[in-house]
Amino acid sequence: MRTVITYGTYDLLHYGHIELLRRAKEMAGGGRLIVGVSTDEFNTQKGKTSHFEYSKRKKMVEAIRYVDLVIPEEDWSQKPADIQHHSVDLFVMGDDWQGEFDDLSAFCEVAYISRTPEISSTVIKQAIHQTAPKNKDAGHE
Repeated sequence: MRTVITYGTYDLLHYGHIELLRRAKEMAGGGRLIVGVSTDEFNTQKGKTSHFEYSKRKKMVEAIRYVDLVIPEEDWSQKPADIQHHSVDLFVMGDDWQGEFDDLSAFCEVAYISRTPEISSTVIKQAIHQTAPKNKDAGHE
């Protein structure tokens, strides 16, 4: 049994997120899955805007049966301290981050797992934007 940690924004939660968390939990071999959810302030630093505020995204991720603990992700540099504090054995991220966190191998094993290719929060946001009414009064009759 191992402790696995992963991080993300988890805005507009979708089955790709669920699949990543399911696979990360599977890699724990019956152990714990810790998920760092980016705070609103950290998202601002990254140039991101979330549809849902941190407290709501945290509650959504906590409701997923694969997740044992949700912690706030407040900056890029906290990962080594989180790994040590929670006695993490494995750090997992989607393969779109391949190589970006290899330095964490000084603290634990690092793995990049394939993402669900046909879905992403970006794709959902683009689809919503394309189908949204063009003026604020449309659809409010």
